[in-house]
Formats: sequence, C-alpha cells, structure tokens
Amino acid sequence: MPDMLEKSRLLMLALAVCLAAPALAAPPLPADPRAARAVQDYLRQMQAEDSQARDQRVADRIDALASNPASPVLGNPKGDVTIIVFSDYACPYCKQAEPRLMALASADKGVRLVMKEYPILTKPSMTASRMALAAHRQGKYRPFHLALMRREGVLDDAGILETARAAGIDVNRARRDMLAPEVSDEIIANFNLARGIRAFQTPTYIVGGHILTSDSADIDFAREVAAARRRR
Repeated sequence: MPDMLEKSRLLMLALAVCLAAPALAAPPLPADPRAARAVQDYLRQMQAEDSQARDQRVADRIDALASNPASPVLGNPKGDVTIIVFSDYACPYCKQAEPRLMALASADKGVRLVMKEYPILTKPSMTASRMALAAHRQGKYRPFHLALMRREGVLDDAGILETARAAGIDVNRARRDMLAPEVSDEIIANFNLARGIRAFQTPTYIVGGHILTSDSADIDFAREVAAARRRR
C-alpha cells in the first residue's frame, strides 16, 4: 500500500492526465511502466468508488453519448444494447480488448457499438483519431479502425498513413477531412463527455448505460450485455 507521499505523487500524476483533457493535448502517462501502471490503478480506484455517481452522469448525457450521428457505429445500428467505447489507438489495453469486443458484436446481433475517439496518450493518437473520423466520412471507418487496432509496434504518422491506404481510403481527401471543423468538433465533444462522466483513461466502456470500472482484461462483455438486458 503506497504511503501518503506516494499517494500524493500518484494523485498529482493522475490530475495531470485528467486536467489535460479539455485542451486536447494530454501528456503521455509516465515513461516508467511501473509508474504508468500505478497511475492507471489509482484512476481505476477513483472510478470504482464513484461508480454509482458516474452512472448517473452517464444517464444525464445519454443522448450525446449514444445518439450523436457524428460518432461511428459498428455492430448492429439498431441493436437493443449499446456499448459506448472510449479508446485510443496508442492504448495497448484497447488493442487487447478489441478482438473480444468485435467477436461479441459478430456473435450477438443485438449489440450496437458507438465509437468515441479519445486520443489522450500520444501526439500520433490525435492524428489517428482524426484519420479515423476522416475515414468515417468515406464510409470506411470499420476497416481502418480494425486495421489500426491490429497494427503492432509504436503508433506513428507513417504507420497511420500506411494503414489508411491499405484500408482503401482516399488519403488525399482524408488529409483535408482530418482538418474539417466537424472532425474537431467530434473530438472536442468526446473530451467533454469523457470529462463529464469522469472517464480519464482508455479504454472506457459503457454498457447499457452502466460504466464499467473493472480492468479491461477482466471484462466479460457477453455477461455485461446480458446484465444490461436484464436491467431493461
């Protein structure tokens, strides 16, 4: 258990991550893997303690979270259970959970995935999110998203462009669309929503209006969807 000094240090690091969100220039987590993990664990503890209050904040913003036409939708657009996904293409935990999430959407035709681009980890994260939303304007969000989530190695601009080309995206058009006001507006809206529901890390999942606070590796998405159906 961290002593008081260590707790204070973790809190300061956590606040640095949290408060940076509105400026769209969030710093990366600490370079030391142990320190980064400690900050993530501290944030998870904060979120678990606030779960009920956060669910109410989700309810207060559910239309913007679940029904914004600017947010890409995967799975069944008319599904009876909506999973809202805040993710970052530089996030290893997002990449680890993605195959299970996609498998669920394939197996359960009642699942609707609303994708919230939330680039908080690195500078290329912002480029990737902008490219993803530009791909969405071409009707090619899904192939780009899946390909970039599966791409190994450090996220960088060259890899993002290579992935876009391989996904069949018109890169020249995408470069223009990445700078469109609507793309910026969507990312800013996602940051504001994340801040409003106290989602200060990636991935963050909301299933049927309930925000999940478990470690992403421990989430049983099928069970959470079943629980959401029982709550209806």
